[in-house]
Amino acid sequence: METRVAVMSVIVENTGSVEKINNLLHDYAQYIIGRMGIPHRGKNISIISVAIDGPQDKISALSGKIGSLDGVNVKTAYSNF
Repeated sequence: METRVAVMSVIVENTGSVEKINNLLHDYAQYIIGRMGIPHRGKNISIISVAIDGPQDKISALSGKIGSLDGVNVKTAYSNF
């Protein structure tokens, strides 16, 4: 199985979506290398970075599911490696 390395940048403006994000990340845990979450208290948002190594379709599926949540924006950058 061919895999790709990517980084997802997630900005959470609706704190009600945090539990759903965590559940999705748990569902895809086998592909996740690491993650970092930073609360920005001044703007009442959270910034999450997720490093992932998995099949293209799994990365795209996770990104799409997270991006479809209310008040959540996601961008994914892929390595050429």
